[in-house]
Amino acid sequence: LKKIAVIGPTADDLPVLLGNYNGTPSSYVTPLNGIRNKVPAQAQVAYEQGCNLVEEGPIIRLVPSTALRAGRTPGLKGEYFANRNLEGVPVLTRVDRVVDSNWTKTSVAVLGDSNFSIRWTGKLTTKVSGRHSLAVTGDDGYRLWINGSRVIDHWSTHGTETRRASIVLESGRAYDIKLEYFQASGGADVRFEWGVPDDAAGKAVKIASESDVVVFAGGISPELEGEEMNVTVEGFRGGDRTSLDLPRVQEELLKAVAATGKPVVLVLTSGSALGVNWANEHVAAIVQLWYPGEEGGTAIADVLFGDYNPAGRLPVTFYKSVAQLPPFEDYRMAGRTYRYFEGEPLFLFGYGLSYTRFAYGKLEVLEQVKAGENVGVKVAVTNTGRSAGDEVVQLYVKHVAASAPVAIRSLQGFKRVHLNPGQTDTVSFTLTPRQLSLIDNRARRVVEPGEIEIQTGGGQIGAPVSSSQSLTARLKITGDVFLVK
Repeated sequence: LKKIAVIGPTADDLPVLLGNYNGTPSSYVTPLNGIRNKVPAQAQVAYEQGCNLVEEGPIIRLVPSTALRAGRTPGLKGEYFANRNLEGVPVLTRVDRVVDSNWTKTSVAVLGDSNFSIRWTGKLTTKVSGRHSLAVTGDDGYRLWINGSRVIDHWSTHGTETRRASIVLESGRAYDIKLEYFQASGGADVRFEWGVPDDAAGKAVKIASESDVVVFAGGISPELEGEEMNVTVEGFRGGDRTSLDLPRVQEELLKAVAATGKPVVLVLTSGSALGVNWANEHVAAIVQLWYPGEEGGTAIADVLFGDYNPAGRLPVTFYKSVAQLPPFEDYRMAGRTYRYFEGEPLFLFGYGLSYTRFAYGKLEVLEQVKAGENVGVKVAVTNTGRSAGDEVVQLYVKHVAASAPVAIRSLQGFKRVHLNPGQTDTVSFTLTPRQLSLIDNRARRVVEPGEIEIQTGGGQIGAPVSSSQSLTARLKITGDVFLVK
């Protein structure tokens, strides 16, 4: 590879590495940096964010010190008050190069982390004329003035929330700016960002067309999904989701990039399932990164360049859309999860590919056992591909006929085995009476006489595409009903 294009809103973003309720790493590697660290010196890695996570318009970034001026010094004059009303003499006055503070991570010793306020003043300039997006994010209150006009006002006690304003700015003109902030108690953070008119999507498509391969890093982030949040953008309500779709602005960019004809690998960041239906049909590969931690960029680069053969399996069902799900307010399990969902999902629970393939030998299980006895299960698995790799052998139980409502299937065991090319291993499981039981109509956990289907292999029966296969066997349980204690 001579040139690799890295595109997308989560390619160089710290929050998507850390997830919710996170610590603060001393260092970290984003997907972009992981790829840059991996490729040889003669290969070029071109990067363009291309779009925001969700919002249309210019890409929202931290307002840099080059656009701010406090007298002759880059930045803004910050006056820090030991009360929440900007009253009296500041306990600290200094020039802050940017407004990006989080008092759970970096605090001002003289203020502590509650009951204080700050006023920033100075000049704002831009190199591009046109309509700009201005954004302030904070916990608690904030308000922003440009040339004496208040353009953002959210002066109240609240969690971390963002407010935006759209304003026309002229290149080279210096605008008076004043930003005020107060913190009551709890978390404390404030950030001043802007979006400068720029054809970021066009730049992304251009570097894609000039590259050998494209890595598109997209999805969602812990700034959109989480507990007790106040997100109001399309597809989200609070910290909950109203859509499973990839955000529209990302999908539009992904389609434009794929239209160049270059191979596209989609790297997805999220803490929950995404309905990437179009991508599943049109991109070369999808890698689900989740929120991987501070070295996530190193890990994804190892996978993308073949230094590590992935063997992760999905721990949740990826539905095609929310239309496949019952109303959120319906607490019944019918139609939810791999155990009760009868439709065709986008990706099955337990699904996942690797860089090799596996074949299964005969499934060994007794044809008949007495209720209350353990059941042994054996299956031989062979790496039939050309690469060493791990297979995750999964064991599912299905009640063929039961006296009470039961799950369609239930995972009752899995083992991960490493196999070299051509190597075979026999994987063994033991199913206990509890794993063969159900809750009857008298609310008892019992093993009933009757037939049970045992399914084992590299995923659920019916996986549309797999690096291995699945096998089934019937087990007959005899005797009386066995009460599981």
